[in-house]
Amino acid sequence: MTAVIALIDQIAIGIYFLILAGILFALRRFLLHGEEYRSSYFELERDLARYRRLNAITLIVLLIELAIIVFGIQQVIVPELLDDRRIEALLAETRAEDGVFETPTPAAPAESLGIDPVALPRSVDTSNQLRATPLPTPTPVGTIIPADPPVGCESPEAQLRIPGNGMRVFQPVPVVGTVFTDQFSYASIEINGPSTRGNYQLIGDQPTEIREPEEFSLFVPAGYESGEYQFRLMVYDITNTLKASCLVHIYISEPLPTLTPSR
Repeated sequence: MTAVIALIDQIAIGIYFLILAGILFALRRFLLHGEEYRSSYFELERDLARYRRLNAITLIVLLIELAIIVFGIQQVIVPELLDDRRIEALLAETRAEDGVFETPTPAAPAESLGIDPVALPRSVDTSNQLRATPLPTPTPVGTIIPADPPVGCESPEAQLRIPGNGMRVFQPVPVVGTVFTDQFSYASIEINGPSTRGNYQLIGDQPTEIREPEEFSLFVPAGYESGEYQFRLMVYDITNTLKASCLVHIYISEPLPTLTPSR
């Protein structure tokens, strides 16, 4: 195929001359048969002249299409082939041949060098020497204070990793956990404590399911009085029915003081 395209590109000028000659010839036939069509009196002769005129028009259209094809080959296909060949030539120049890989071997065995090979002792029972290290348990960031146990956090559908139960909160903390259920609709994050006058206050919602523990909200304690709060996660289905919940106790306090270096 490449050879044919190259040949067309080389003889394109000759092809254009042949196409031009064919168009002039077909145009001459069109004019002649037009005269025959206008000068004939019999219906059969008129039909024959009309048919020959249509053949001349068809030939002209085909020759014009052939000229467009040759022009497209010269302007589009040939430059792309030349670019591909240049790239292949550059790759061939930069391609290095792999040499023969030979691993050096010692000129003489170890015994001839005065080295006595000694077999290393192999432990018969290594099970007593290996001990499994327990994986670390994730711990929420912050100070944990003794508090009442969490409520309803046994179900994986509503779990809170952060904030953890008994966590002291004095700066914005991410809310990390799982939120999902059958026919899930939404989940709400609520808080109850000194600043809410004994009522649960909505502080955020979650419109999508989260089946693996990850961050899905941010709790900012600024604006809340110091004290113990109930922090809960509520999961609802499409019928607005509570399907799962998790309640933890947290302590909101002022930011911890930092030590000031003395001079």
